Amino acid sequence: MSDVFFQLVGQPDAVTTLRAAATAAAAVIRGEAVGAGAMTHAWLFTGPPGSGRSVAARSFAAALQCTDQAAGPGCGHCDGCHTTIAGTHPDVRLVVPDGLSIPVAQMRELVLRSATTPANGRWQVLLIEDADRLTEAAGNALLKAVEEPPDRTIFLLCAPSDHPDDISVTIRSRCRVVPLRQPAAEAVSSLLVERDGVDPATAAWVAAAAQGHVGRARRLAADAEARGRRAAVLAVPRQLTGVGACFDAAAALIEAAEAEAAAAVAETDAAERAALETALGAGGTGKGAAGAARGIAGQLKDLEKRQKSRATRAQRDALDRALLDLAGFYRDVLNARWGGPVAAVHTDTAALAEAAAQRWTAESTLRRLESVLACRTAIDANVKPRIAVEAMMLELWHG
Repeated sequence: MSDVFFQLVGQPDAVTTLRAAATAAAAVIRGEAVGAGAMTHAWLFTGPPGSGRSVAARSFAAALQCTDQAAGPGCGHCDGCHTTIAGTHPDVRLVVPDGLSIPVAQMRELVLRSATTPANGRWQVLLIEDADRLTEAAGNALLKAVEEPPDRTIFLLCAPSDHPDDISVTIRSRCRVVPLRQPAAEAVSSLLVERDGVDPATAAWVAAAAQGHVGRARRLAADAEARGRRAAVLAVPRQLTGVGACFDAAAALIEAAEAEAAAAVAETDAAERAALETALGAGGTGKGAAGAARGIAGQLKDLEKRQKSRATRAQRDALDRALLDLAGFYRDVLNARWGGPVAAVHTDTAALAEAAAQRWTAESTLRRLESVLACRTAIDANVKPRIAVEAMMLELWHG
């Protein structure tokens, strides 16, 4: 069976660093002396979306909790490795934000829990995916713990970069940074074939289309609806024949993102609501039922607020995937126009990119690509998605 670092695609330097640190951590557990800097209590994993930040952090957490280290930490088959990767290890706290931010109350609770004595005698690990979503107050709560770390507690943070816009300078200064790069399409394709049994031809084109994002490639290979949404996005450049068509295309893109987001969160939302109503005694009768109903209303309001934040994040993520597909198409047009030596992102629309390269100048194509990237930036800066997408569509039409 493969070890825990098997799914960390195209990151040999990072794997070497993490293996060495996990080996030093195991020596600490045994009471042996290790060199200065061999292991530290705070780590920051950086890299673009799809590079494997959370995979690297989870794999490292599993290696730290590994109980069968005959071949080195991170065997992949012991209880420590298995439960960590599955997200059920009692000493590994996972923070996976499903809303727009990570609130201070949640961070304070997790920091307190991570300071307890490890149940298995190894390490308490607090792993925060998307640490760039920490509110200022939540970041301050985490900073205090990182500055004065409890014994046997490890902090693993994931963020797009170590820029102050993504992670505070003070937290960054106390972390060891593990930079990750966008994996090559060939590496992603090989993983899909070996791990998921995808046929080589399909694996090759979805790996290219996903632009190095392992999760996106896997989704395209397995989900016909995802492939259909991608095809609809790549049809947009041919649909922009006038002002009205631009607004129609913008509305269709927004509505598709909203529908995808609603489908993604519907089951979770319903389960949460049902569980809360059951826990609070919804539907009860008799003495005190009216007071209980008022309490339920307040709790449901808080739940709906959290679910709205989750839906907004899911919609933005869906829209961003569509914009990346669209940017890939214009990149292919530029590549065809200039005869670049790199492979196409969307191999199944290569003929359309070639035809567009004959009609558009390199300058107008570059402006179109820049308008897509500017739309992503605007949405990230909280511009209303519909306004940003409508402006982009008009710029794509004008060229």
